[in-house]
Amino acid sequence: MQLLNQIKHHFFTREFLLFLVIGCINTFNCTLIAALLAFWIDNANLAFNSGYLLSLFIAYYLNSTIVFKEPLNYQRYLKFALSYVPNFLIQNIIVFIFYNQLHLLPLFSYLLAAVLGVPVTFLIVKIFAFSKK
Repeated sequence: MQLLNQIKHHFFTREFLLFLVIGCINTFNCTLIAALLAFWIDNANLAFNSGYLLSLFIAYYLNSTIVFKEPLNYQRYLKFALSYVPNFLIQNIIVFIFYNQLHLLPLFSYLLAAVLGVPVTFLIVKIFAFSKK
């Protein structure tokens, strides 16, 4: 029962809903940037990584101003970026498996990777980057 209450406390909130909306925007940004870079970079993984890193700036801005309502600052951005390391690893593994090993379309692999990393990322970002201590 306590686990259910913890899940409700974190995931059935306005904060999480806004995080999902921003996540959709960021997924679109990352996917678009990666797809565009794939025209010039003949390596889907490198294109994805580049798109991911570039979209991280937008994600930080949107999460700071809309979801967590915190002022922008360099230290929080670094924490935010570090919070995305597990997500980055999860997404890279998924792209590697579905694109490199199973030979599915890059776009499908990018989108699947984004969807599967969201819950873990939300908790880490909320607790580590935007906790109100």
